[in-house]
Amino acid sequence: MLDTGFSILDGNVGYKTLEVWQLARDLVIDIHRMTIEKLPKFEMFEEGSQIRRSVKSVRSAIVEGYGRRAYKQDFIRFLTYAIASNDETRDHLETLRETGSLSDQKLYENLLERLDKLGRKLNLFIQSVENVHSSKK
Repeated sequence: MLDTGFSILDGNVGYKTLEVWQLARDLVIDIHRMTIEKLPKFEMFEEGSQIRRSVKSVRSAIVEGYGRRAYKQDFIRFLTYAIASNDETRDHLETLRETGSLSDQKLYENLLERLDKLGRKLNLFIQSVENVHSSKK
C-alpha cells in the first residue's frame, strides 16, 4: 500500500498538497508557454489550443475528483479521466513533434518524460485510493 503521509479524506488537506496536482500544474504552465513561445503561429489555434485544453483537463479532473473524495468511485472516476486527458496530451505533443511544429527536441523529451511520470503517479494514486478509502460508494 502506498503511504501518502496523510489521509486523503482529511478535510484539512487540500488538493494543492497532492503531488499529482503539483505535477499537473507545472505541466499546464510549461505546455502553455511552449505553445506561445515555441510553436508556429498557425498552430496557436490548432494543435496548440488542443494541447492546452487537454493538459488543463488533467489538472481540473484531479481537483474535481478530490472534491468528490468522500465517494470512492467518483474519486477514482475523475482520476481515471485525468489519466485519459494525460494520454491525450501526450498524443498532442507527439503530433506536434511528428509534424515538425515542435522542433525543440530537448523540450519535447522533457515534457514527454514529465507526462509519463504524471501518468505513472496517477495510476499509483488510484491504487492508493482503492486500498485506503473505506467508502463503498
